[in-house]
Amino acid sequence: MKLSPLEQRVSNVVAPVMADMGFTLVLAIMTSEENTAILRILTEHTETKQLTVDDCAILSRAIGTVLDVEDIVQGAYRLEVSSPGIERPLVKPQDFVEHAGFEAKVEIEPPLPTGQKRFRGKLRGLDGENVLVESDEGSFALPLHDIVKARLVLTDELLKAGQEKRKRLKELQEQIEQDQAEQEQQKQQTTN
Repeated sequence: MKLSPLEQRVSNVVAPVMADMGFTLVLAIMTSEENTAILRILTEHTETKQLTVDDCAILSRAIGTVLDVEDIVQGAYRLEVSSPGIERPLVKPQDFVEHAGFEAKVEIEPPLPTGQKRFRGKLRGLDGENVLVESDEGSFALPLHDIVKARLVLTDELLKAGQEKRKRLKELQEQIEQDQAEQEQQKQQTTN
């Protein structure tokens, strides 16, 4: 996905800070609404792929401090930290592999020789430096470096996969908590 020079600089500065805190930068987007500049940081926990309100607050303070020190963004702006959501943007090559089988919208620039630059279809992964998309119009190999925008499309399949993922994460968390409780109990029995 093509980023503006400012978005790239912000990404380069905040990604390591976020990584040290256990989070992955999905995308940094500079936009505006009602004459207000907005820097949106889309992120998720590196292991769980989740994000809580408390995580957003902690990250917002850390990112805001780093951006103030580095003085990358000129003028007033509003910093927003949030999860990428279910219709997440697809930014890194790995995103297209991890979400193969799901429907996505992809926009490229320049367009194909046919003039087509917007595609909607099922992701089929990567073939070298090309994103494979299968749609009603056919199969396409879209160069990664030409992708301007790409995002998942909300479908029943995507919702179901999200629910299953949350269920697995909850079960894993419960198992970890149970294991920790058992270890603590064994530790107490050993010391008594």
